Amino acid sequence: MIVGILGGGQLARMLALAGVPLGIETVVVDPSPSPCAALVARHVAAPYDDAEALDRLSGLCDVVTCDFENVPAAALERVARTTRVYPGARSLAVLQDRLTEKTCFSELGIPTPRFHPATSPGELRDAIESIGMPCVVKSRRFGYDGKGQAVIDRLEDVDRADELLAASSVIVESFIPFEHEVALVAARSTSGEHVYYPLVESHHVDGILRWVVPIDAPELQQQAEQYAGRLLDELGHVGALGFEFFRTSDGLLANEAAPRVHNTGHWTIEGAATSQFENHLRAIAGLPLGNTATTGFAGNVNFIGSVPDPADVLAVEGAHHHDYGKEPRPGRKVGHATVVTKDVESRDAGLVRLRELAEAALR
Repeated sequence: MIVGILGGGQLARMLALAGVPLGIETVVVDPSPSPCAALVARHVAAPYDDAEALDRLSGLCDVVTCDFENVPAAALERVARTTRVYPGARSLAVLQDRLTEKTCFSELGIPTPRFHPATSPGELRDAIESIGMPCVVKSRRFGYDGKGQAVIDRLEDVDRADELLAASSVIVESFIPFEHEVALVAARSTSGEHVYYPLVESHHVDGILRWVVPIDAPELQQQAEQYAGRLLDELGHVGALGFEFFRTSDGLLANEAAPRVHNTGHWTIEGAATSQFENHLRAIAGLPLGNTATTGFAGNVNFIGSVPDPADVLAVEGAHHHDYGKEPRPGRKVGHATVVTKDVESRDAGLVRLRELAEAALR
C-alpha cells in the first residue's frame, strides 16, 4: 500500500517510519525543497494547490492523509475525486476554524469556555465587553504554538487584539483559571472502531508544548473519551485526533482539537503497545486498530530551537532520542525524547534531566 501525505514535517516523517513495518510506502507533497520527511519518504516538491502535483499524488497512492490541518480544502476535494482521503474534508473544515470548532463542541454538549466571534473593531470591543476581562482573543485560523492570540487583562491591551483582527477574523474566549492542561489522543477506523490513549498532562511555555506525562485519572479519562467519541462520530473522522482540554475544579473544558496525530502523543512511539502513528495508518488503511496500553511509565520532552547532544540524552535511563533533521531556529520544534521506565520515580527523574538538557541546548 502507498499512503500520500499532504505536508512533509516531523509528523509526516514519523508516520512514514511507522509505515515501514506495515509494508506501507509513503509519498509527501510539500512546497519546501527539503522537508524533514523527505529523508524517509518520496517527496513531491510543490505547493498544496498545484493541480498537477495533486493529480500525481492521487494516481500514485491508495489513500491520502495530512500531517497538519490547514491544507486548503480545494486540495483535498481534488484528491478525493479519485482517491480515498482520510480524515475527510469535514474534519478539517470544522477543526481548522476556531469558531466552527467551538460551535461544534457546544452542539455536541462538550463544555467550552464562553466564546464570541468578531470581524470588526466595534464587534471586537462588544465581544470583550460581553465575555468580560480577562479574556483571550484568538485568530480563527492558522494559530498554533501560542501564535495568533493575545490575553486581554485591561482595556489598554485591546490594541494588541486589534493587530490580530487586522490579519483575520477572531474569536474572544473567557480566560480559564485552569489547574492543568490535559490532552487525549484518540483514533477512529473506517468501520467506526474507537481507541483511546491515556490522558496526559501537558506543560507549555510561551504557548509551545514542552513536555507531557500520562496521568491516572479514571473519571477525567472517561469524560475525555466521551467527548472525543462524540466528536469522532459526528465528523465521521477516520484517523488519529488530538483533543486538548483545560482541567478545572468542575471537570474538563474543551480547548481545541486537531484532526491528525498530535504532539501530546509522541510518547506513544516507545511508551504504548501501538503508537499513535501506527494507529493512524491502521485506521486510514482499513486495518484493525492496535492496543493503546502503556508499556511502562512514560513521558516526553520536546526540544525547542536546538537538539541536545544525543549521547547526553541516551545516558538518561529509558530515554529514546528523536532528531527531526530540521534546521535549528528559535521557537521551532526540532526533536523530542521519550523516557519509558519500570517505575514512576525513575520516569520523573528522567523527565527532569531531559528538560535540563533541552534548556542547556539553548544556551
